[in-house]
Amino acid sequence: MTASHSDSLVVLFGATAGAYGAKLGSDERELILLVWQVVDLPSKKVGTLHKSLVKADNLDLSEQCRKVSGLTPEGLSKAEPLDRVLQQFSQLVSSDLKVLGRSAYTLCSDGQLLIRQVLHPETSKKNFLLSDCFYSFYDLRKEFHACYPSSATVKDQTIKTMAEYLGLGTDETEEDFGVWQVKTMVAIIFSMLSESCNHIFTEPETVKYKYETGPCSKSETVDSETVIRARGLPWQSSDQDIARFFKGLNIAKGGVALCLNAQGRRNGEALVRFVNSEQRDLALERHKHHMGSRYIEVYKATGEEFLKIAGGTSNEVAQFLSKENQVIIRMRGLPFTATQEDVLGFLGPECPVTGGKEGLLFVKYPDGRPTGDAFVLFSCEEYAQHALKKHKEILGKRYIELFRSTAAEVQQVLNRYMSTPLIPTLPTPIIPVIPPPYTIATGSIRDCVRLRGLPYTAGIDDILEFMGDATGDIKPHGVHMVLNQQGRPSGDAFIQMKSADKAFMVAQKCHKKMMKDRYVEVFQCSGEEMNFVLMGGTLNRSGLSPPPCLSPPAYAAFQTAAVIPAEAALYQPQALLPATRTPQASAAAPPTVTYYPAQAAQLYMNYTAYYPSPPVSPTTVGYIAAPPGAVAAAATATHTPILPQPGALVRMQGLPYNTGMKEILSFFQGYQYAPDDYNGLIQLSDQARSVLQAPKEWVCL
Repeated sequence: MTASHSDSLVVLFGATAGAYGAKLGSDERELILLVWQVVDLPSKKVGTLHKSLVKADNLDLSEQCRKVSGLTPEGLSKAEPLDRVLQQFSQLVSSDLKVLGRSAYTLCSDGQLLIRQVLHPETSKKNFLLSDCFYSFYDLRKEFHACYPSSATVKDQTIKTMAEYLGLGTDETEEDFGVWQVKTMVAIIFSMLSESCNHIFTEPETVKYKYETGPCSKSETVDSETVIRARGLPWQSSDQDIARFFKGLNIAKGGVALCLNAQGRRNGEALVRFVNSEQRDLALERHKHHMGSRYIEVYKATGEEFLKIAGGTSNEVAQFLSKENQVIIRMRGLPFTATQEDVLGFLGPECPVTGGKEGLLFVKYPDGRPTGDAFVLFSCEEYAQHALKKHKEILGKRYIELFRSTAAEVQQVLNRYMSTPLIPTLPTPIIPVIPPPYTIATGSIRDCVRLRGLPYTAGIDDILEFMGDATGDIKPHGVHMVLNQQGRPSGDAFIQMKSADKAFMVAQKCHKKMMKDRYVEVFQCSGEEMNFVLMGGTLNRSGLSPPPCLSPPAYAAFQTAAVIPAEAALYQPQALLPATRTPQASAAAPPTVTYYPAQAAQLYMNYTAYYPSPPVSPTTVGYIAAPPGAVAAAATATHTPILPQPGALVRMQGLPYNTGMKEILSFFQGYQYAPDDYNGLIQLSDQARSVLQAPKEWVCL
C-alpha cells in the first residue's frame, strides 16, 4: 500500500548477475540481491536493515558482478528464488511498519533502473505479479536534485556523488555490498529532511498497471523524442505482447502501432510511443532483449513515422475506437455477402460483442465494396479468447481467420483501403509509341554481353558506371535487366552492343570487375542466346535449354522477331524506373518516348521464369531525352494513333503468380474494352488478336 503523504519510505537497493550502475538491467540478467530498510519520515526513525540473496536461474555471474558485489555462485545457489524473496519482503516490511506505528509506505530507490528495468521485466517473464507497492516509488536522484538544485544533473547522480555533495562518508569497504548503499541513502534522506531543506516527498514516480488502447488522430503532435521502432517481432504478437515486452515503462495511450506490409499483414515491426523522452531512452536500453526465443531490435523513430502508421482521419473509425479499454479482434476472409447478423451469429452468445452491431466495423473499398475484413470489439479478455478459438471455422463456404489487433492496425487497414483505389490508373497523357515496334535481335552475331552476379540492389546507373567508356557503344534500348517472377532483379542483365568487336572488348575488360561488394561475370553472347534467357530458357556450360513454355516442335518460334504483347500496358518511364541522373531540361521539353519490353510471343508471358525490364540505354529513358525530332515524328505519324478518349490504361498489382490472360479478362468482365482500338498502336499476332476480340474462345497451349 502507498501512503498519500509518504509518511514512511522503504529504501530499496538491488543488483543483478550482470551489469552494474548506469547499465543495470540492460543485459537481461536476473536479480541476485535485495537490501531494504524502512524509514519513518515524521519521527526520523528506521526499522531493521534486511539483506536477502536471490537464487537466479542462471548463476553464471559476470566479472563486474563478482568484483563489485563479492558474491559467488555457490552462495547464491543456497538462496530463495525471486517470488519467495518478494513474499518475505512484504511480510518483513509490514512487520517493521507495525513496530513504528505505520501501515502505509512508498518505495524509494537509487534511480529508476531497479524498478523499471529489472523487477518489472523479470517478474513479467517469470509470470508472477508484483504487489501494488512496486507501481509507485520515489527516485532519490530526482528528489535530491529538487532539494539541491546546484548539485549534479539527475543523469550524473550516484549514491556516492550525493554523499560527497553532503560531505558524508564514502568508504564502501566499511560495509557489505548493498548495506553501505542503503545506509547512505537513508543518511541522504535525513539530510534532505533537515530544517535547512525541509524537503517533502509528494510526487512519486508511477508505473502503469496495463497498456491503454485508444485512437490517434493525424492532427495530433507527436514528439519524436518519445517514439521507438521495434523490429523482429513474432508475426502473431499483439499490442499487449509488445506492452509486456516493455513492462515497467509507461507507453502512451494508444501508443503501440503494429506495422503492416503491402498485403495488409504484419511485417514484424511496431512503432511505440512513450509518455516522455526519459521512458523512450530506457526503452532503447532493451535493444536485443528477448520476446520468447526471439530477440527484438529497438531503434529511435520519429513522430511523423508514428502518425503515418497510427494516425487516422475517419470519423467512423474514431467512433468505433472511442470505446476505451476494449479488446480488438480482426476477422479476415469474410464472404463478401456477410452481414452484421452473420458475423454476430458466427461469434455466438459466448462471445458477446461490445454494443452489438456498433462493435463491428467492416472494411470496404472507396466504392463501398467489402474487402472481406472486419474488426470486432470485446469488453474483456475472456470474450476475446472465446472468439479466437473460432479461428479458421467456417462461415458460409469460407474459413475465417481471427487475430488480435490494435487501434493502430484498424487505422492502417482503413487508411490503406480508403485512400487508394483497387486498380490505380496511370497518369495521363498516354505516351505515343515510335513506329515500328521495337524488336529484340534474334541473330547469331555475338554482339551482346551477359552480366551475371549483379548485386540485387544494382540499377541502370550502376551498370552504366560499371561499363565505363564502353557505355557509348551500347545500342539504343540495349540494356535489359532480367527480373524474376516477383518483378525483382535476378542478378542478370543483357547489353546489346553496336558490334561483335565491341562486345568482345567489353567482355575482356569488365569480366570479374567489382560492382559494389561483388564481382560480376561478363560473357559475350548472341542476340538469339539473349532472347532464350529473356523468355525463360537457360544458358550455361551445357548449352541452351528452351523456355518451359515451349515444346520442342515449337522451338523454332524463337527465330521470329519479338512483338510487344497485347496485354502489356505502356508506361511512362517514371512509372517504371527509379529516379536517375538526368540533365536539366526546360519545363516545355517534350516527354521521353519508350517501349514496354517486347516478348517473343505474347501468350508465353504467364509461363516464363524471367522477363526483361523496360529496355533502356544511355540515350533513352530517364538518362538523355530522346531527340525532339523522334518525338515529333511519333506524334504526327498517321499510322500511330493515340488511344481514343475517354479511356485509360490501368496497372494491376498483386496478381497471383499463376494468373493468365484468361483470368485477367475474366476479372474485367462487364467492363467495356475495345481491342480494335489498339491494332494500330501495338503489333499483334493473329492468334493474339483473336483472343482479345473473342474472349470466350480460347486457344490452349
